[in-house]
Amino acid sequence: MPTRPSGSSARALVVGDVMTDIICKPEGPLVIGSDRRATIRSHPGGSGANQGVWLAAFGVAVRFAARVGAGDVAYFNAQFAGLGVEPRLAADPVLASGALVTIVDPDGERSFLTDRGANAGLSIEDLPDALLDAVEALVISGYSLFEPGPRAAVMRLMAAAGEHGIPVSIDPASVGFLAEVGPANFLGWTRQATTIFANEAEAATLTGEILAAAQIKALHQTYRRVVLKRGADGAILSNGTQPVIALPAPKVAVVDTTGAGDAFAAAFIAAELDGKGPEACLRRAIAAGADAVQRLGGQPRGRQ
Repeated sequence: MPTRPSGSSARALVVGDVMTDIICKPEGPLVIGSDRRATIRSHPGGSGANQGVWLAAFGVAVRFAARVGAGDVAYFNAQFAGLGVEPRLAADPVLASGALVTIVDPDGERSFLTDRGANAGLSIEDLPDALLDAVEALVISGYSLFEPGPRAAVMRLMAAAGEHGIPVSIDPASVGFLAEVGPANFLGWTRQATTIFANEAEAATLTGEILAAAQIKALHQTYRRVVLKRGADGAILSNGTQPVIALPAPKVAVVDTTGAGDAFAAAFIAAELDGKGPEACLRRAIAAGADAVQRLGGQPRGRQ
């Protein structure tokens, strides 16, 4: 995809994290205190970065705001611009860029070791209102809400988006971090969001409910629109006023679920910006998620 001029307008603004993903896929169970052969690869990652790159791959003019180590700004600016994303990256003079180790088990599920790095330093100064110029959708990665500084910055930007009538979507991002900060706190911090994209585990953590219908009802107390990502079982969309839409997922061989949720949300938002109806948006999202799980890494093919 060609590089877009740095001053070009964007239809979507993504705020989130930049990470380097070290993805490890062992050939069998880990052997404590000894070796296990594995496939180990380094990929560009971060939930926010993934969403931005996926949106660009789906043809959306997208702006991405984040924070990286000062020594990496030029590298990441070139990387994102080369993928059709307009980067707005702040430079952290102290913290290194974020890194993540992902251990992928045989069925494709993942466990993470996370060093937030410069992502934890995202500040109000990094997210000026000017980022919202010409924007039609604000996309927030939940990872940006798990530390006080980034949280204050993101909440202020969400409020500004609301004042301008810009819809806000949120991805809860991490069951572990949701439990750490408290589900009630997260729901309170994200009341400005109009849409939540949550997987089954995230929805259960946020609501304390197991059944999808109960999760949707509880989440509607905070969000106008609820989208539940159910992996191999497809997805459910509820806007609270029209019949719930539930669609299946195609059967595919799962290699790595990293970034599948990011692809799902990006495809949904891209389809909506393209004027598609709710069912078409959900179909595109499911198809994108199914495509994403069939290879290592969290970004589109040809962009690793």
